[in-house]
Amino acid sequence: MLIRKIEERDNADIATVIRSCFADFNAPTKGTVFEDPTTDDLYNVFRKEKSVLYIAEENGEIVGSCGIYPTENLPEDTAEMVKFYLTKNSRGKGTGRALMETALETARQMGYRRIYIESLPEFTKALSMYEKQGFKLLEKPLGNSCHTGCNIWMLKDIAE
Repeated sequence: MLIRKIEERDNADIATVIRSCFADFNAPTKGTVFEDPTTDDLYNVFRKEKSVLYIAEENGEIVGSCGIYPTENLPEDTAEMVKFYLTKNSRGKGTGRALMETALETARQMGYRRIYIESLPEFTKALSMYEKQGFKLLEKPLGNSCHTGCNIWMLKDIAE
């Protein structure tokens, strides 16, 4: 498995991976990344300073992603972990853990001290992974992701 930063040629493939997860878990799409038009141009979205999107690739095929993004109105020391999605066949093989650990280490290197996540209850496997990684539930959202359909919010201190 190869973990690398997103390239422009990855846009369509990673958008397909992200949207397929909603079908896999029968998750609602309204007010989520599924309907967000930026999902089709993530390469340009992640050209923003202090952001990164990692792609997992196996045998030349994109199987997942995980990114760090300075979402609007988050505290200066906090970034959002975003676009954490895996294909059905890559789940349970350590791909997600590798992507997340790479993204979190990069966030530390960028100077972030906390990582925020928004999710949905249908993404049970991801939520379990977040809890194992030390993310704690919040009562309300932080920042302004514009993903109003998400109703689970979590935060993790990553300061060393």
